[in-house]
Amino acid sequence: MATAAPTPAAATANKAELLAIADAVAREKLIDKGIVIEAMEDAIQRAARARYGAENDIRAKLDPNTGDLRLWRVLEVVEEVDDYFKQVDIKGAQKLKADAAVGDFIVDPLPPIEFGRIAAQAAKQVIFQKVRDAERERQYEEFKDRNSEVITGVVKRVEFGHVVVDLGRAEGVIRRDQQIPREMVRVGDRIRSLIMSVRRETRGPQIFLSRAHPDFMKKLFAQEVPEIYDGIIEIKAAARDPGSRAKIGVISYDSSIDPVGACVGMKGSRVQAVVQELQGEKIDIIPWSEDTATFVVNALQPATVSRVVIDEEESRIEVVVPDDQLSLAIGRRGQNVRLASQLTSSQIDILTEADASEKRQREFVERSEMFQTELDVDETLAQLLVAEGFTSLEEVAYVEVDEIASIEGLDDEIAGELQSRATEALERREAASRDERRGLGVEDALAELPYLTEQMLVTLGKAGILTLDDLADLATDELIQKKRAEPRRRAETTNKRAEDKAGILAEYSLSEEQGNEIIMAARAHWFEDEEAPASATEEDAVAEKDQ
Repeated sequence: MATAAPTPAAATANKAELLAIADAVAREKLIDKGIVIEAMEDAIQRAARARYGAENDIRAKLDPNTGDLRLWRVLEVVEEVDDYFKQVDIKGAQKLKADAAVGDFIVDPLPPIEFGRIAAQAAKQVIFQKVRDAERERQYEEFKDRNSEVITGVVKRVEFGHVVVDLGRAEGVIRRDQQIPREMVRVGDRIRSLIMSVRRETRGPQIFLSRAHPDFMKKLFAQEVPEIYDGIIEIKAAARDPGSRAKIGVISYDSSIDPVGACVGMKGSRVQAVVQELQGEKIDIIPWSEDTATFVVNALQPATVSRVVIDEEESRIEVVVPDDQLSLAIGRRGQNVRLASQLTSSQIDILTEADASEKRQREFVERSEMFQTELDVDETLAQLLVAEGFTSLEEVAYVEVDEIASIEGLDDEIAGELQSRATEALERREAASRDERRGLGVEDALAELPYLTEQMLVTLGKAGILTLDDLADLATDELIQKKRAEPRRRAETTNKRAEDKAGILAEYSLSEEQGNEIIMAARAHWFEDEEAPASATEEDAVAEKDQ
């Protein structure tokens, strides 16, 4: 039995229904209606190719205003047909278009198709995929520039300890290591977090959130303290032990405003709002200072500090405290000194006054004995040099003679003799190190590289670096990087263990630029080796020509 053709009223209803669906999907997914129309056209094209043959070049066009659907096949006009699905000869082409010529592309209209169950299902999948891709792209574009922004969402689910948060137009995830420890989170809870990063991945944009990052605490203070939001007060540094304790260093650019008082607020109202959001995390608000020693003293509060000694080359700070303040300065499980180290970006060593005195005395004796042995002087003169601040043979050998001669009891002649003996002692050390280096099998070519001393070469030899190739294979970090003052969290160390390991020459305080120059100098012979075969080939060619 023949199927009756659809009435004009039914056709109009179908057109209106298509447009209504496209409009509804676009509004729901917050994407352009044109993208939905294109997805529908693509689905119709695929269904038509399944109906008329996939070899045909079939196009579909859906009018976004009227809902009219046009379906056609594109054919190329040729003299001799090779592909009957995509080509037509000039005689057949002129039946469709009177003025058709070879090389033209003509349109062969096709009748509308009726979607069967399978075709309709396939079309539905195509449309869903296109819409999903457009939605993911819209989400990425919306969030990609919102790093370091605090956002509020609703907990959607908890998977393997990771919290998935509904952000309204997208989903974010708070990984286990970025959550506040012991914080109870339930599905349906409203939660604030910091956007750490937004990545484009095959399964859609991944929005990573954090409640444990120090910047999250900074942003919360900016919301609670208008002076921070306005830029009158700035949080210069922050350190956190999430869920337990935190420290922030603040500075005011208006002398009439106390930065600590402004952050605390009337009866502690401002800081308490932040503390409640951070699940009771205790926050120490510290006045920031450009003077490192002053800032360290403030950072170690509530402990009292007697003296601060700063080693800028090693980025280490030695802090001396009274005996009864040691436990307070270190804090429970080292928390106070650890946060102070993070706040000042330096390693802090805590010593009691008794320990500091013992250390100074030990160093005084060791240096005095070293000067006695190396310079062949009596104990009194050796102790005098140490008391005047000389700590190494290099200092004695390379300072101005006047600086030594100015010491009470010494003159230019004695100063010159001391420098001469120091130079000879250094040469003896160098010779001994050279013999040790050669005994280890370190080749002489390494001694020609910049910045490397014989003692450094001995250290390399003990680490198994014996040739230029051995050294050239190293990265700069493996050569010179100093060991981190604070260990990373386990989650961060998984793929970055090499960063926590000290470089082979870390003890010699080489700069990154010097390390790079050493590595590049060690690799120079690689490029010479690459040029050598080319030169040999040229010589062979010349020799053959002469023959």
